Amino acid sequence: MSTNHPIDVLRAGLADLRDADLMRRRRTADTPCAPRIRIDGRDVVAFASNDYLGLANHPELVASLAEGGRRYGVGSGGSHLLGGHSRAHALLEDTLAEYCGGFARQARALTFSTGYMANLAMLTALAGRGATIYSDALNHASLIDGARLARADVRVYPHADTAALGAMLAADSGANTGSNNRSGNSTGTSSSTGTGTGVKIIVTDAVFSMDGDIAPLADLLALAEQHQAWLVVDDAHGFGVLGDDGAGSIAALGLQSSLLIYMGTLGKAAGTAGAFIVAEDTVIEWLIQRARTYIFTTAAAPALAHATIQSIAIMRGDEGTARRASLNAHIETVRTQSTRGRKSLPPSHTAIQPILVGENHAALALADRLLTHGFWVPAVRPPTVPVGTARLRLSLSAAHEAAEIERLCGVLFA
Repeated sequence: MSTNHPIDVLRAGLADLRDADLMRRRRTADTPCAPRIRIDGRDVVAFASNDYLGLANHPELVASLAEGGRRYGVGSGGSHLLGGHSRAHALLEDTLAEYCGGFARQARALTFSTGYMANLAMLTALAGRGATIYSDALNHASLIDGARLARADVRVYPHADTAALGAMLAADSGANTGSNNRSGNSTGTSSSTGTGTGVKIIVTDAVFSMDGDIAPLADLLALAEQHQAWLVVDDAHGFGVLGDDGAGSIAALGLQSSLLIYMGTLGKAAGTAGAFIVAEDTVIEWLIQRARTYIFTTAAAPALAHATIQSIAIMRGDEGTARRASLNAHIETVRTQSTRGRKSLPPSHTAIQPILVGENHAALALADRLLTHGFWVPAVRPPTVPVGTARLRLSLSAAHEAAEIERLCGVLFA
């Protein structure tokens, strides 16, 4: 007999997920983040984490975190604006601005507890009613949610299709001719907050987290300059990996513009936790004053900021260069072996190598087969990816050994 009891509604929803092979499962690790870990009591070679440079368990970072704890304690005790902004946070922001801010005349950085919070901050503080956000169809969930919360008009353009985006921008600019309010909404907030009516924001991942391809950033910036739009770049999977010194996607391309707003995360290649935004000084000051996810949350542990400064020193030095070279060699091995095995991979030359399968059950079966050989490669299914494109997300790290990559390819591409 059917019932409307709230618990029964949830049970029915969970049953639907199980029937569609969409239930997610947490696995518990008993060892530090590394290629060789123990999960659920089983030793495996993991291709699951975003620890692209293998720094998450680096002895210098472990020592630096301990030193930061002794110097600054454990918790920050408050928000950045209410006593929680430590000297470690200030030094980290200075370091990040100098490292990644070559695109701006007066670069400044702002740190956040997570990348999700950073993306919500950017879009909600910069947009508003009467603004327009142009979002790539494959953007990360945090960018999608930020656009929704911004209360702006949202235009979704086909993945990496700059021609389609250009047409949208041109059409909207034409509609705005002679009027500051395309939507006819008289409640824009530009007069009081500096955002809202007429504001345009192009937003994109730099490296797309499920496909591993890189956005056409130079072309996107050209459109931003042409239409006086902000270009917000989420470089969560490029920071520390792309560019000669790991400064990320914008630095790798040598782009420069006061319209660029750059977000990077610290829990992936950097091996610690948190996120940051780098932009012109005026943009950062605006976020400090208006970004709710910055104002109304406790600052991250200062010891983490202290450890991250050491992480950046490693990424910028000879060791970082060597680790990126190892990672690139692993990427080349996987792509070469897939061709020899007559398997076609999507055009990704980043640490993310998706193995497209199609149906949910088939992706789970392949992941289970690899696990019997001692390899943990997670299956990714909708809604993370579109229906019918379930895949294994092969995530490579500089800390993997060449022999491990060869063995995995021997099973995967047999």
